[in-house]
Amino acid sequence: MGMAVSSSMLPRLKALVHHLNHAKMSTVHNTNVACCTIPPAKSDYTPKGTFKSYAGFSKVYVTGPATVGKIALVCVYDIFGFKPQTQQGADILAEKLNAQVLMPDFFEPAEPWPADKFPPQTDEEKGKLQAFFGGPAKPQDAVAKLNNVGKALKSEGAEWVGTFGFCWGGKVTILAGSSDSTPFDAVSAIHPAMLNHGDVVDLKVPLGLYPSNDEPADESKQILEIVSKKPFADKNDYKLYDSFHGFAAARANLEDPENKKHYEDLYARLLTFICKASGAQCT
Repeated sequence: MGMAVSSSMLPRLKALVHHLNHAKMSTVHNTNVACCTIPPAKSDYTPKGTFKSYAGFSKVYVTGPATVGKIALVCVYDIFGFKPQTQQGADILAEKLNAQVLMPDFFEPAEPWPADKFPPQTDEEKGKLQAFFGGPAKPQDAVAKLNNVGKALKSEGAEWVGTFGFCWGGKVTILAGSSDSTPFDAVSAIHPAMLNHGDVVDLKVPLGLYPSNDEPADESKQILEIVSKKPFADKNDYKLYDSFHGFAAARANLEDPENKKHYEDLYARLLTFICKASGAQCT
């Protein structure tokens, strides 16, 4: 015999079904609240580089010398993809190092997270963002792609290849530096999302770690303890920036003096880390 449902119960049952369906769909992949709420900033900067296909990617931003030199870098952008502030940072490093810097489109054939959909306002939008971190922006899936770029640069003659990443990309670079036969000689993570000290247990190369106030301090502390015992400990670098998640990439507002100060300091610090780790002369 079926149970009769009164009209007064129907709205409650519908709400319960909606809640259960949403709970099943929206697995939380990224618990960094700031990463999931701070929107990108607008910029009128004109990037200096060009685009080409490379190492399995259809679209790669390339800045610096036309040919690969002794040193090369690979950037892993944040969830908003190619943005002027992120490209400007790559341009700065390319100019100062006189080195080629590549920024692949890691989300292809999908699209970066749209700026006009950020921050997500509804439960449905929040669920889609978490699905994005479990799909196109799943760090573990990007590691092999990043390593392929590093290997391609080495095959072209680069003697030292580093990688730096923002937000989800910071986790990607750390995982790449921890992979077997990593092609990278140093990795850097800038205001990294999904920070986990377990990721550095097998780290094989020097680490530049640059969190903001929005990253978990306990994870940074444990990471520093682990990498301090590595044979390359003297080449590691760390600075906690008194700023917000995203201050050096797509969320950077360079019209704001405080943000601009931290942005410029970060790239100067990153440059010094790369020079120290590679043995290159900084200009």
